[in-house]
Amino acid sequence: MAAGTPVSFGRGMRVALLAASMLAVAACGTTTTKHGHHFGDNDVSQIQPGMNQDAVRMALGSPTTTSAVGNGNAYYYISSTTKQTAFFKPDEVDRRVLAVYFNRIGSVEHVANYGLKDGQVVNYANGETPAHIRDQGFIKKFFRGVGPKTTLGEKD
Repeated sequence: MAAGTPVSFGRGMRVALLAASMLAVAACGTTTTKHGHHFGDNDVSQIQPGMNQDAVRMALGSPTTTSAVGNGNAYYYISSTTKQTAFFKPDEVDRRVLAVYFNRIGSVEHVANYGLKDGQVVNYANGETPAHIRDQGFIKKFFRGVGPKTTLGEKD
């Protein structure tokens, strides 16, 4: 074959190249992974003040964790969503904590839905950052290390 002569591919070679390029593009797709309890609005609206702990477990399932809060206790249902493109490190794009607070006799006092927004704890039920949370220690520990990372000597 002389230099400068165009190369022609047979039908089989074109199909193979097309298949290889489609495979390469597919490998660059984004994968979304969800962990934990993911609830819809209807699921959460079933939980009403006065319900007992067994009724909450029947409606939402077993909590991810529990804790003693003030004079009662709380159930926490935790979920996270991550996205990963190809072989890159997964990136957490959402984290939610549904907290069901019980009074000392074991009935629902109130429900709070916390999320990850700019690395801060935000109560989505009323759309504002709470000034003081009864179980702030747990929430702070859970969200510790979340948010923008800076290195020493880096300026804002």
